[in-house]
Amino acid sequence: MTVAPHPTPQPPTQPSAQPGPPPPETCTVATRRVACDGDEGALGHPRIWLQIDERGFVDCPYCDRRFVLAGDGGAEHH
Repeated sequence: MTVAPHPTPQPPTQPSAQPGPPPPETCTVATRRVACDGDEGALGHPRIWLQIDERGFVDCPYCDRRFVLAGDGGAEHH
C-alpha cells in the first residue's frame, strides 16, 4: 500500500491592504468664522460660511475639510 504524503500546511494569506481615501485636509485658523469653497476652482463647491463652536473645530459638509481654531481664537465670543 502506498501512502500519499501530507501536504505541507501553508500560512493563511493576509488580505491585501487596500489604501483608503486620504484623510480630510485640516486647516488651522485664527477666527471662529471661516469660509470654505473647496479650493478647487470650478471643481470646488459653493462658498459657505462655517462657525467653530466650543469643540474648537468645524467640518465642511461638502468637502470634509476640518477647520481647527488656533489658541483661543482671539477670545471671540458671539
